[in-house]
Amino acid sequence: MEGRPVRESASELSEFALPIYANTLGNLLGGRIMHLVDLAAATAAMRHARCPVVTASVDHMTFLHPIRIGQLVIVKASVNRVFRTSMEVGAKVFVEDLETGVVRHTNSSYLTFVALSPDGKPREIPPVIPETETEKRRWHEAGERRRVERRPAEPVPYVEPEPHRCSLRCPSLAPVRPSRPPRSAPPLDPPPTAGSL
Repeated sequence: MEGRPVRESASELSEFALPIYANTLGNLLGGRIMHLVDLAAATAAMRHARCPVVTASVDHMTFLHPIRIGQLVIVKASVNRVFRTSMEVGAKVFVEDLETGVVRHTNSSYLTFVALSPDGKPREIPPVIPETETEKRRWHEAGERRRVERRPAEPVPYVEPEPHRCSLRCPSLAPVRPSRPPRSAPPLDPPPTAGSL
């Protein structure tokens, strides 16, 4: 299968931060940013695979700076590496203040997409060809992340907890004294029958 360069599938999405997506502090909702990241990354993944893709996973996302309502949100995404039927796509979010021209990086994330055949099964994807030094670095880092993800987890030894010793008189920890027997509930009426209605 012939590979495709990263530049052929790179995507960029721009959108104003609108009041409909504001939180109570006047910033863009984090969920809206995540939605835009998924859209931009899926566009890059579909451009590369030339078939439908689904989001398989998203790594953590740290919000470095708030995005104010009225600012321009820019999301850039590109395929970092292909792993047979899945691929890692890197996404970076920037905010531009159109009055001052200042552009700031606000978020970065890595998303994994799986390519699907017409019958909905995972299908093989052409390899991605990194050309620039940055693309080559991202290609190697994606492989390292994949290696770490797939490493079996080390078992955590079980440690028997020590019994709780509370010097305070905590009501929730006080010994339970037998209380008087509960009152019996009044008998329930029998369910109605066809003749009683």
